[in-house]
Amino acid sequence: MTARFRYRVYWEDTDGGGVVYHARYLHFLERARSDWLSALGHSQVAMREQNGRVFAVTAMTLDFVRPARLEDELDVLVDVQDASRARIDFVQRVERRGEELVRATVRAACLDAERFVPVRMPGELFTQIIEARGNQK
Repeated sequence: MTARFRYRVYWEDTDGGGVVYHARYLHFLERARSDWLSALGHSQVAMREQNGRVFAVTAMTLDFVRPARLEDELDVLVDVQDASRARIDFVQRVERRGEELVRATVRAACLDAERFVPVRMPGELFTQIIEARGNQK
């Protein structure tokens, strides 16, 4: 199931010409993944405090298709491509009024918050991800 989150481009996101600086797309992508997790009912703070788990990006590829500009409203899409007990592979897109601006693949590992070694994600979250993926096939 694809989740969609809308964000606005501010001055802080742009270069001197009002074009979104390439590294700022990482912020939009991260924010959307965090909002996706929250929408599933899983706070990152609670995961750390109650389960001793965090997610960390271990791999990412980005394709920049078109630029976003100051005051654009961007839709950032989050889709789970694959998941195991200790990782999630996402496909993400940044769009402006349906026009693709950026596409990304992101791998996030579930880690022990203290030792930073891979561990199983909370069972309820894994179940939600698998059920959502099953509904989209």
